[in-house]
Amino acid sequence: MDITQVLIIEDIPEISEWLAERVKQTFGVCNISQVDGVVAAKKSLHQTTWDLILLDLGLPDGNGVDLIRPLKTILPNCHCIVTTIFDDSGHIFPALSAGADGYLLKDEEEAEFCNSLRGILAGRPPLSSSIAQQVLLSLRRPIPSAAPTLTPREEEILVLIAKGYSCKDAAASLGVSYNTACGYLKNVYQKLQINSRAEATLKAIELGIVSTTDTP
Repeated sequence: MDITQVLIIEDIPEISEWLAERVKQTFGVCNISQVDGVVAAKKSLHQTTWDLILLDLGLPDGNGVDLIRPLKTILPNCHCIVTTIFDDSGHIFPALSAGADGYLLKDEEEAEFCNSLRGILAGRPPLSSSIAQQVLLSLRRPIPSAAPTLTPREEEILVLIAKGYSCKDAAASLGVSYNTACGYLKNVYQKLQINSRAEATLKAIELGIVSTTDTP
């Protein structure tokens, strides 16, 4: 299948550009458009006949899952692939049930990501290898009834941000990719309903995970 019209729905500019480069690396020259939220994405669906849409789940103005069904209704031949940092069943199954054609993790190595992307469009299994393993594990064990407010990783990055680390430095400290660290931080902001580093610092103090002497 020729891929010429591509829409990337991702609110972190650096990650959006990373995805655009992977698309070019995989399919060559494409007309790539980038939007950063649900509202902008809905407008874009009617602008052209998209061949491929890469969709983040945690968008600032809504859940990316809610875009999948209308997207597939409007563009039934378009490949809609979720690109996310979420590897848990609570995100995987709703996205696939809504009609996503694939589910890839943004912190994969470049070559693996491109190979997975190419494979989905060629009809191979539509999941990152780690996601496929997660699906199998989820089928073998009960799904937890509730999740903590913040995951351990999300709490770690909140502490680092409160201490004055940049997202890049926090990624290095945690031993994860920049994309993954940004995704964790975005999820923290959404869960705690905050919008700035200052609010993050205050919230970390309020939660008791840092003290005023730890902050810059």
